[in-house]
Amino acid sequence: MFDGLTKRLSQTLRNLRGTGRLTEENIKETLREVRMALLEADVALPVVKTFIDQVRERAVGRDVMESLTPGQALVKVVHDELVKLMGEANSGLNLQTRPPAVILMAGLQGSGKTTTVGKLSRWLKESQKKSVLVTSADIYRPAAIEQLKTLAGEVGATFFPSTTGQDPIAIAEGAVDYGRKHHVDVVIIDTAGRLHIDDEMMAEIQRIHAAVNPVETLFVVDSMTGQDAANTAKAFNDALPLTGVVLTKTDGDARGGAALSVRQITGKPIKFLGVGEKSTALELFHPDRVASRILDMGDVLSLVEEVQRKVDHEKAAEFAAKLKKGKGFDLEDFREQLRQLQSMGGIHSFMDKLPGMANIPEAAKNQINDKEFKRMEAIINSMTPKERHHPDLIKGGRKRRIAMGSGTQVQDVNRMLKQFDQMQRMMKKFSHGGLGKLMRGLKGRMPPGMPF
Repeated sequence: MFDGLTKRLSQTLRNLRGTGRLTEENIKETLREVRMALLEADVALPVVKTFIDQVRERAVGRDVMESLTPGQALVKVVHDELVKLMGEANSGLNLQTRPPAVILMAGLQGSGKTTTVGKLSRWLKESQKKSVLVTSADIYRPAAIEQLKTLAGEVGATFFPSTTGQDPIAIAEGAVDYGRKHHVDVVIIDTAGRLHIDDEMMAEIQRIHAAVNPVETLFVVDSMTGQDAANTAKAFNDALPLTGVVLTKTDGDARGGAALSVRQITGKPIKFLGVGEKSTALELFHPDRVASRILDMGDVLSLVEEVQRKVDHEKAAEFAAKLKKGKGFDLEDFREQLRQLQSMGGIHSFMDKLPGMANIPEAAKNQINDKEFKRMEAIINSMTPKERHHPDLIKGGRKRRIAMGSGTQVQDVNRMLKQFDQMQRMMKKFSHGGLGKLMRGLKGRMPPGMPF
């Protein structure tokens, strides 16, 4: 997400970092570039105009013009205004009510609404320790009901059954009543979507809302529709008292216009980002962290939280103890690191949160992909346990056998062994305090307020 915007903005602002003093002329030129970058990212024109005006007002103020490092001060102004544009802080969900807390999901067909219900159920169960019941009031698509039933089974939520012959209001009321009688913490109601906004759709969801009085009414929208996402959200907000927005498919959105437009146009906070297809691919929306990612400062806090959430801590502790004792990093360890990385959403999700990624050429980024990681794992799986523990044994004949067993070429085996060798050397540095040196080296790339 934000690939194009990040590259354009980071280049524009990088040119200012070493500037001794700011003038009205170079501020004007920089803001012209920022404006073009935002418009190309499909940010709504009124939002762009407001943002540029606010940055300009602060940029010619004393805090920037008289700063010892005015170029860096201007970068901070842009960062702060991006945060303000997207809503200052994460809003979270309001679950402070007598159980069950009812969450109503709204959105157009194809926005990822039903999938989001599954992801949100998993997040509530794992992060908030809540019991969850889900139901589908979409009586127009039998497949939607079956899809939600399957998702509920996958994430461990209770499914309240419904059929196409029922009244949507009766389904919603029945689910809430069941949740109350069975002491369920949260009830999530999935509603019908349409290909476009129409009076019939709005009237139905308004009746459901009136019947169940939800504490949260979330609008789910495809981020790849850009500023249209914000305009659609506004139309729903005019008909329903929305409490927040969920942006889906952000992993496929290189522009990010929706994230920058929704709050300003609707006045409603973005609460979650859908960042992939898996049921774990849902992130809380933190405006300050997203602003840092847009400016190529990385999002180390989210990365740390993701590691804490998804990495097997027992295995990680064993691995750390092994390195500390000076025992070698072998191919078994390498395979485990590949698996852990894939459990965190893959290499690109990881790289997106690292500072300075906009400086890496696109061709180099494209060479690093999850398909390559799976190929490497297949190669290691084709080795004997002895070969994994003693990679030096792997010579010509063994390489040919491993290549045949993994469906790869000898060149692939050689490339994987070379990458393993590089990782092995890096791990030796880590075992002698190298990680601290790495973090100190990243210090200058961190967003404002990072504790390193």
